[in-house]
Amino acid sequence: MARIGVSRRKALEAGACALVGAAAFSVTASARAGAGQSTTAEEIVRKWYKTWEVEKKDWGPFDVLLADNFTFSSAAGDDHINKSAFKTNCWDTQINFIGQFDLERVVASGNEAFAKYLCHTKNGKSFRNVEYFRLKDGKVEAIECYFGGKDTFPSAVSSGM
Repeated sequence: MARIGVSRRKALEAGACALVGAAAFSVTASARAGAGQSTTAEEIVRKWYKTWEVEKKDWGPFDVLLADNFTFSSAAGDDHINKSAFKTNCWDTQINFIGQFDLERVVASGNEAFAKYLCHTKNGKSFRNVEYFRLKDGKVEAIECYFGGKDTFPSAVSSGM
């Protein structure tokens, strides 16, 4: 039997794609049962990305969308950071850098959603990520961000690499 070597990066990239695919099948299977909740979750996720694109850079619209116990996780060392740390580490550093998001796919079911997007930066670069959202009572309770390829990590793009 032949062995096939797979790097952790490739396995993680494949895992993120598998998560989106699994969510899509789950939504298809339960579309009739949870259509109302899915629409609400999708609307909240779409509003989240639109809020990044507004000209007036104000934390207030973000704060309204986030639950008090909000957490954010990513491969960049963010391990369930709270709302305050997210504002300092992510929003404050990226709000003037983000140009727009092209939402390529939003899949929502109940209180969960996945979004795959292409983000365009103000310096003419772009990167692609997948994010998993957990929602509660109409607010974003948690986001887990899965980055695209290494040369498109937000940190690489923002530092001009």
